[in-house]
Amino acid sequence: IAATFDTSLAQSQYAQTVMKRIGILQSVAVGQIAPDFTMSDSLGNPVALSSLKGKVLLVDFWASWCGPCRAENPNVVKAYKAFSKKGFDILGVSFDQNREKWLKAVKSDQLTWHHVSDLKGWGNAAGKLYGVNSIPASVLLDKDMRIVARNLRGEELTAKLTELLGAPEKK
Repeated sequence: IAATFDTSLAQSQYAQTVMKRIGILQSVAVGQIAPDFTMSDSLGNPVALSSLKGKVLLVDFWASWCGPCRAENPNVVKAYKAFSKKGFDILGVSFDQNREKWLKAVKSDQLTWHHVSDLKGWGNAAGKLYGVNSIPASVLLDKDMRIVARNLRGEELTAKLTELLGAPEKK
C-alpha cells in the first residue's frame, strides 16, 4: 500500500513513519535471520542474543505489570520444562522499568531461563528492534537464528516445538 502513495505524499512525516515501520517488520518477518542485540541480565552482565545460537530459542517480550503476559507464563514454563533437554531455550526480554518488580515476577512465576532488560519500559531497545508494540510478544528462532514463528501461545508453541524438536520430554 505504501508503494502506491502519490510521490507528493512520500516525503510526509506520516509516510516516512509508515515506511520505517514496514522496514522494521520486514527485518523480523518469518524466514529472516534474527537481528542480534545485547542487553544486561539481572546481575548487569551483557547477554547477546547470538550467544544463544545453536538451540531453538524463544525470545519472549513481557513485563511484570502485564496481566496477559503473566497469564501466559505458565504455558511458557510448561514448554520450557518439556523441551529444554531437547535443545530449547528462552530469552525473556522485560519491558519493566522497576528492577525489583521484574525480578520478583521472574521468581514468583518460576521463569528459570535467561532474562534481560534495559529497564526502559516501552523504550526497550530490543523491543524497538523487533517492532514490538504490544506484549506479550514472542519470536521463535531455529538453531541458526532464523525466525520460524511469531507470537505463539499455549498449545501453538508446544505444537511448533514438537515439529522442530520432536515429542516433548515425559515427566
